[in-house]
Amino acid sequence: MSPKAHRPVQVVRPGPKGVSGRVSRAMATLFWTLADSIWTMVAGMQHAFAGARLWLGGLLPGLVRKLRSLPDDTADFAIRLGLGIFAIRWPLVTLASLAGATAIAGQWPSTTTFPDLGPALTIRKTSTHSFPPASAAARHYEMPRPGPAALQAELESLTRDFGETVGVSIVDTSANWIVGVNGDRPFPQQSVSKLWVALTTLEAIDRGVSSLEQTVILTEADRSVFNQPISYQIKPEGFPTTVGDLLKRALIGSDNAANDKLMGLAGGPAAVRLLLREKGLEGISLAEDERHLQAHIAGLTWSPDLAPYGAFNTARSRLPQDVRQAALDAYIDHPYDGARPNAIALALAQLKAGKLLSETSTNWMLDVMAKATTGPSRLKGGLPAGWHIAHKTGTGQDFRGASVGINDVGLITAPDGRTYAVAVLLPKTRRPVSERLAFMQAVTRAIVAQWEPMPDPAGQSGSNEPRSAD
Repeated sequence: MSPKAHRPVQVVRPGPKGVSGRVSRAMATLFWTLADSIWTMVAGMQHAFAGARLWLGGLLPGLVRKLRSLPDDTADFAIRLGLGIFAIRWPLVTLASLAGATAIAGQWPSTTTFPDLGPALTIRKTSTHSFPPASAAARHYEMPRPGPAALQAELESLTRDFGETVGVSIVDTSANWIVGVNGDRPFPQQSVSKLWVALTTLEAIDRGVSSLEQTVILTEADRSVFNQPISYQIKPEGFPTTVGDLLKRALIGSDNAANDKLMGLAGGPAAVRLLLREKGLEGISLAEDERHLQAHIAGLTWSPDLAPYGAFNTARSRLPQDVRQAALDAYIDHPYDGARPNAIALALAQLKAGKLLSETSTNWMLDVMAKATTGPSRLKGGLPAGWHIAHKTGTGQDFRGASVGINDVGLITAPDGRTYAVAVLLPKTRRPVSERLAFMQAVTRAIVAQWEPMPDPAGQSGSNEPRSAD
């Protein structure tokens, strides 16, 4: 109620004249001014007290919720803080990258958890962060021993001839050995990280909290960036689909919008990171969904205004070149979605061994990965007849003649069923596309040569035993 509603009805009479009249009017004005002020103050205090009661009433439950979610909230805050500063642009972009990288690097455990892989696989410490205990399945996974010297030497020769920094790791899932180059150095994953989103989704299905048939509605708000064919299906009323369809689109065609939707359904990046820790998949990180990640790599900060077709590329093209370069360099130096080639190959080996998912989910995921349509001329291009691959590629942005995150990882199976987990990652390359493909195919052919039967010294038919470490 307005304070003036309390005033008595006044009858207008001719006011007194002269000094006494002016004094009377001044006193009346002062009275009502003070009355209005006091009423406003009282009403404001009542409103403040009411708000304080509501705040105090919700304080304890809110505090309990915050304490329960503190570990993941802390990690998310650190990541958002480091990456969010990119909005300020140059010259703070480099400092921001270091802050974000430091926060995310905390997810990478000390490489002392890896076995001694020999002098060719130099182990680098990137963090002293400790992980929660691994799951029972991961704890019982026997770490591989150093692999064949000839294959190790071949990989070193290939990478040396390529002339750029690359990461390669190969694990024989049967003989349980490992070889590689720069295997314990973090590299950008790009769409390779879709594997861990799929793993999180399928693990939820194994627990019975989701299903492949669960209905999902995509709306305009679910649009992402770059490769997202499913976004063309979104109508004003949305696009109905299923969890299973989203998984297939993400793994087979590397659809960014499908992947981002799955990550959101799973509980966001924090849920994926939690699963990686619970499964003991050390050395693999994940910061955010594709649209936020790609925006930060370009020197932008994601907003809904970038979702319409062409808006992202237009905004990116308007940035100063030095801002884009600084953001890209910071990402390559400290990749927010970084993972070690050894860690990826070991995770794939555990997936193949059934250590990460139920048998049904394992077979389903590997069958879908075998149908991947991306990167047909990468690792797959070097396979002879009778060999098969279930894989996932990664392809980042191009800028000033360089490509970022040109990757391919997967499980390569020989005609006799022997399976090799392989990870090949090119963080930044200026080599022509044909030479990039040739390098990946050369890695595949080195695996094939390792598997091929040794000639019989007596001149008889070749042995059926593949070459392996002594």
